Amino acid sequence: MTFDPVSALQDLIRLDTTNPPGNEALAINYLVDVLERHGLAHRIVAKDPSRPNLIASIRGAGNAPGLLMQGHVDVVPTAGQPWSKDPFSGDIHDGFIWGRGSLDMKSGIVMMVDALLRLAASDHEPAGDIVFAALADEEAGSEFGAKFLVNEHPDLFDGIRYSVGEFGGFPLTLGGVRFYPIQIAERSSVVFRLTIRGDGGHGSLAARGGTTARLAEVLRRLDRRHCPIHVVPPTKMMLEAMMDHLDGAQRRIIGTLLHPRTAAPTLAALRSKLGVLEPVLRNTVAPTIISSGDKVNVLPATAEVILDGRLLPGLTAKSFAAEVRDLVGEGVEVEFEAEQPTTNDEPDMGLFNTLAGIVKERDPEGVPIPFLLPAVTDGRWFARLGIQHYGFQPMKLPDDFVFQSTVHAADERISVAAVNHGADAMYDLLTRYEG
Repeated sequence: MTFDPVSALQDLIRLDTTNPPGNEALAINYLVDVLERHGLAHRIVAKDPSRPNLIASIRGAGNAPGLLMQGHVDVVPTAGQPWSKDPFSGDIHDGFIWGRGSLDMKSGIVMMVDALLRLAASDHEPAGDIVFAALADEEAGSEFGAKFLVNEHPDLFDGIRYSVGEFGGFPLTLGGVRFYPIQIAERSSVVFRLTIRGDGGHGSLAARGGTTARLAEVLRRLDRRHCPIHVVPPTKMMLEAMMDHLDGAQRRIIGTLLHPRTAAPTLAALRSKLGVLEPVLRNTVAPTIISSGDKVNVLPATAEVILDGRLLPGLTAKSFAAEVRDLVGEGVEVEFEAEQPTTNDEPDMGLFNTLAGIVKERDPEGVPIPFLLPAVTDGRWFARLGIQHYGFQPMKLPDDFVFQSTVHAADERISVAAVNHGADAMYDLLTRYEG
């Protein structure tokens, strides 16, 4: 009995696991059936029966620490997006599998499952235990997924040193060089609440400088100003690796980003070309929820703004709050709404060369580089257990395909070739893994 990762990805896309509400049981039950048909033992661990997590493992020789392959089966909503095709069709058009989760990250799940099944059917005994985890709720904070497992069932991950999952191994062309970023660290999430207070009153008054006017000023400041530059160790490793493979002006430009004094003007001048690098060089905040007033004829006395903040590894939420206060100016209350764990700013690079070698074999002209992910993954939760996470979901994509702008967006899709490419690469990792 064979497992086809392409067909499996189509099947998983057709199971709507939009979060909220999640309904991850649809995908987990599908994966359970796959494992059972291939004779692999598994375990279901759930905080809520409708939102389970799946754990499966293959015993290793005991010569190396364990390796975790982990990924989530929930997906972000599609509402309001201008899709040209049904986002849950899973259909193939022009060599691409279309649908929500095709990139993030049901394709990664089928790559891992394919590698696990191939390893189980082979005579190869891995150096260390191989653990596979299909997780719920990554897209909404991991309360039912990785966070729950790490806090309540940490024994499931005893002896594991490394994790692989989202995101890395996709092509990123800069300065004519095709880089393959492999995530070694990620920013963390810090949610801030801004409160602006002023005088209320009757809506018929010709109010000037009131609460909503001050709100507009704060939003304008957030749009025009930025947090200061911080060149944290993972970013430094990434930029130096890029410089090693760039020439002339491109090399000099990237070199300016290594120093706060020169990085800011370089980013300001070349934001259209280097915008992808800005989030790894500074903390960022984005106003995502704005509220003020609840009656049409009443001038509001308060306004609130929720900020999606992203914190570089190695920095503190307290110092980040000071940066936010400087951005918004005096007279604005700044409070923490929520804070999530961060990853180590001095990553364990012991697995990087193995992953880079696998990428390089499949694209000799490509350049694998360490990568600080601007967003968050479930890797941040496993970091609490001392597990070093690597973003490794290998994809060889067409040169004109922009991975970053397709994830979470309308018309999310992945090529059939990329799915098979990633499954082969993941299997190579399991057979080469030596701890």
